[in-house]
Amino acid sequence: MIEVPPSLLRQFTDACHRVADEGLVRCSSGNLSWRIDDKHMLVSASRTWLQNITEEGVAVCRIEDASVINDRTPTVEVRFHSGILRERPEANVVLHFQTPCATTFACMERQPNFFVTPEVPYYIGDIGYVSYFKPGSMELAAAVTDAMRTHNLILMRNHGGVTAGKDFNEVIQNAAFFELACEILLRGGHNVQPLTEDAVRDLNA
Repeated sequence: MIEVPPSLLRQFTDACHRVADEGLVRCSSGNLSWRIDDKHMLVSASRTWLQNITEEGVAVCRIEDASVINDRTPTVEVRFHSGILRERPEANVVLHFQTPCATTFACMERQPNFFVTPEVPYYIGDIGYVSYFKPGSMELAAAVTDAMRTHNLILMRNHGGVTAGKDFNEVIQNAAFFELACEILLRGGHNVQPLTEDAVRDLNA
């Protein structure tokens, strides 16, 4: 049984509160994970509200197989959290978010060009997309893990978004910038013009 220092638990719960304060989740929607060493991660527990999570709402799991090693039940999406952390060794944090505008696009058949502000191509890159699978299923975990090998943010059909990054700031920023782009697209409709290919190349360079 790994002994997690109280300071790490506080950092994690503080980050969960920040996610909620930014409006990236509602009630018990969404979840967060954090790699704390080569073998273990902290994950928000099942049905936990990130806005008021305490140490009692934190599960300690193995990255290798998503198995829990304390007496908490992790989020049902624990498998794609562990899968992403296994496949992306440079990433330490995974966030499943459900913002209104991004989730609206997750419910649409066709996806637009999300490169409407410089922040999306510069910080996030191309957006991935995963078909609908039952939440918590092995199929969803496999599809999300596979898509996140080559993307920093994906949409899950009728479900919401997933993003990964090196730290809490990066995943919160990714989700917030993407939500901004989605809001612009919904508000502006066909009048919104994405960045040109030349502009995107300049940003990526």
